[in-house]
Amino acid sequence: MMLRIKRVPTVVSNYQKDEGEDAARRGGGCGRNCLQKCCIPGAKLPLYTFKRAEEIPGDKCVLEHDDNQAPVAFLDSLLLGQWEDRMQRGLFRYDVTACETKVIPGRCGFMAQLNEGRHLKKRPTEFRVDKVLQPFDGNKFNFTKVGQEEVLFQFDASEDGEVHFFPDAPVDADSSPSVVAINVSPIEYGHVLLIPRILECLPQRIDRESFLLALYMAIEAGNPYFRLGYNSLGAFATINHLHFQAYYLAVPFPIEKAPTRKVTTLGDGVKISELFDYPVRGLVFEGGNTLQDLSNAVSDACIFLQDNNIPHNVLIADCGKRIFLLPQCYAEKQALGEVSSELLDTQVNPAVWEISGHMVLKRKKDYEEASEENAWRLLAEVSLSEERFEEVKALIFEACSYTLSEKEDEHLTQGAGDDKPPLEGTGSINKGRNCNMVSGTQECLVLQ
Repeated sequence: MMLRIKRVPTVVSNYQKDEGEDAARRGGGCGRNCLQKCCIPGAKLPLYTFKRAEEIPGDKCVLEHDDNQAPVAFLDSLLLGQWEDRMQRGLFRYDVTACETKVIPGRCGFMAQLNEGRHLKKRPTEFRVDKVLQPFDGNKFNFTKVGQEEVLFQFDASEDGEVHFFPDAPVDADSSPSVVAINVSPIEYGHVLLIPRILECLPQRIDRESFLLALYMAIEAGNPYFRLGYNSLGAFATINHLHFQAYYLAVPFPIEKAPTRKVTTLGDGVKISELFDYPVRGLVFEGGNTLQDLSNAVSDACIFLQDNNIPHNVLIADCGKRIFLLPQCYAEKQALGEVSSELLDTQVNPAVWEISGHMVLKRKKDYEEASEENAWRLLAEVSLSEERFEEVKALIFEACSYTLSEKEDEHLTQGAGDDKPPLEGTGSINKGRNCNMVSGTQECLVLQ
């Protein structure tokens, strides 16, 4: 069952005045108790260390900790419990639990939420929407500027292969910890952000190491109703600082119920299928000989898309066992004037949650008139055309196969007298990739 949330007054500012003043009185910092060099020396935050897993979770979708009891229930006590604490402390911009939500009648079971204030209180996008890869800009908003009170805990791999929880661990700025923080403009209960290696100030782009971290978080939660999502630039990411989103919703997403058909199986056992009878065309990755095989296949596909300026969204479902990759072109159609005024008037930005079937609506009229037909019509505008999707799909397979052949060559070379240990999957993050530019009509690219 979901935890009950008390109704408390909310505060628009990210920084709570009393905590900021306390930080300033401690003798250092900017007074906001942020995560930058001014405030990070001497900072302490909770730390959760997870056990690295080789195997993909089983059918029960519950993390096994051998015979040892986990030091803290990751999802219920730590993540959701700490999230509720921040709700009671007034750190959110509005009370998302007061938003009306309903399941739209129909075969797909799309969900609609009325969130009239989110687009007014959410940070505006501060970068171009026609380029998937853009350099990090420290002058614009990024997550090092948030208050430390918004961080729930640090999240990293255990050094001894066991799960640990430290309620008051020093922040090691040199190692740039990954953190889980609240989303101050939440879409749903437990809405958080996973920010890999936060102090490295990585731009919003997938790499192997960061994607594997996101999979570990899905596995650690051990609950199929807790999903992670990723939006690239151009696919309605609003902050150019690498992050994944996640939240808890105790119903199946329509995309999770959509039928699929198998397309291919890679040499490392990763099965790739494609969605059908769903308004957005996409690929589904699952299986693999190891968790790292699955993670590498998806991250390599994402790297190919971002290298070729193709906006995309990713949904990590079923405790990391299934991953949906969804290239899209809605922002480009908007720029070209190809989206109807009726759809534009809804002000819905179809990012990963909307594409997955959770429609966040900003006008009461749209909520009251929500129908499966309307949701389908919006999402159909997001999708690549069938011809274009086939081109992109074929090149994704080529990119994944090319990376696999590189990996095999590396092992052969190392086996021929090289004293170096085998490379880990995250060690060489597709350096020197020679991806072909996507041929064809380029109808879903905006290149300048």
